Amino acid sequence: MCGVVGAIGHSPVNQLIYDSLLLLQHRGQEAAGISTYHDQMFFTHRAAGLVRDVFRTRNMRSLPGNSGLGHVRYPSSTSPESIDEAQPLYVNAPYGISFVHNGQLTNWKSLREDLFKFDRRHINTQSDSEVLLNIFAHELQLASANDELSPEVVFKAVRAVHKRVKGAYAVIAHIAGFGLVAFRDPNGIRPLCYGKLDGEHGREWLVASESVALTGNGFRLVDDVAPGEALCITLDGQLVKQQCADHTRLMPCMFEYVYFARPDSIIDGISIYHARLKMGEYLGNKVAKSLRLAEVDVVMPIPDSARPSAMQLASSLNLPYREGFLKNYYIGRTFIMPGQAVRQRSVRQKLSAVPLEFKDKNVLLVDDSIVRGTTSKRIVEIARWAGAKKVFFASAAAPVRFPNIYGIDMPTKEELIAHSCEEDSIVKKMGADGLIYQNLDDLYALLHELNPHIDGFEASCFHGHYITEDDKIIV
Repeated sequence: MCGVVGAIGHSPVNQLIYDSLLLLQHRGQEAAGISTYHDQMFFTHRAAGLVRDVFRTRNMRSLPGNSGLGHVRYPSSTSPESIDEAQPLYVNAPYGISFVHNGQLTNWKSLREDLFKFDRRHINTQSDSEVLLNIFAHELQLASANDELSPEVVFKAVRAVHKRVKGAYAVIAHIAGFGLVAFRDPNGIRPLCYGKLDGEHGREWLVASESVALTGNGFRLVDDVAPGEALCITLDGQLVKQQCADHTRLMPCMFEYVYFARPDSIIDGISIYHARLKMGEYLGNKVAKSLRLAEVDVVMPIPDSARPSAMQLASSLNLPYREGFLKNYYIGRTFIMPGQAVRQRSVRQKLSAVPLEFKDKNVLLVDDSIVRGTTSKRIVEIARWAGAKKVFFASAAAPVRFPNIYGIDMPTKEELIAHSCEEDSIVKKMGADGLIYQNLDDLYALLHELNPHIDGFEASCFHGHYITEDDKIIV
């Protein structure tokens, strides 16, 4: 899972891209990068770390130009920890292309072989993003062999990319002397949207993974990039778009709504905040059937993603709501940290309890999801240490039973606590007094209620059915 942004303006965009990456920092905390275009040259700075640590004044001064790209990186199972995997990436032919990608290709290994064997392009990393960049560059070279570079030529190249590539991808590319190109996979698994700002010098454009990057910078959200669609935004601010896939359907990743996206974002017409309120409402109905409410003294969220769900659950059941955990915001999100040992240590550092809220009480803890169970077990321990008599646990998401192969680091079934355990066994492993999961059918229902025009949702981590039919690659 990563965050991408692209900008075209009438003044230097380095600060705009930097500010956008800060708003997308939750999508990746391992590395960050910015590339700008000026005087027929790309200027790039990327490094490991958070946005605020990667970019200093001297770095920002070395990024001139009125157009550019930005990226925050979350490591995936195909991409080891290496600065070589940080983005934006670059190829010098054809034209020169800077490139950022969010998602994960499922056929990247075979594509990598084809690139060397047939396309005569060498990939020097284990990054599926570098593979996708070179596929796009090769197809653009073929498409422009007999024509000058134009939106029609770019659309032809994107059409060819869709026919070769499988998996999830939301892409923004910057072609030297031309402008930005943004496109999304035919299933629309990963989010991508665009907005505009009409200023005193004319119209400016911003493309990003989430709408918060637009609205947080004063841009008006225009629309989401549709599945299979491509946008061309020229350096002089002209936007042209075209559908480039033969068969499309809108199947956004359900985990975006559960966990990844910021609550102040809107993805494919659904407010993340409203979705999480609905999750609390539906979960409350199940809690009322599963627990004796007289046994519950207080409802507490696990900050921050679960807060809207916990508030709505408490309100719907007429139970007291309290903030019993304090979060250290200088610790990254544990779910997207690489390595079990790092996650376990970070959970201890990230959350602390307010003993007065726990002492001699039966507490119902609400979290957005339970993935490996590492965080949940530690949270139950903290609650008991703080004085809770009983600890009940509720998950706003259904049980996570299968790996995700579209950019979320769930590489093996063995890591997932719900894969081989029933709820009674999970309760014992967590050390809780009770456990309530959201029903998957309810997740579908509440999201369709918020946008009935969505075709469906990529929910393979819950049920094990992969919409790109890549079940055979699961380990």
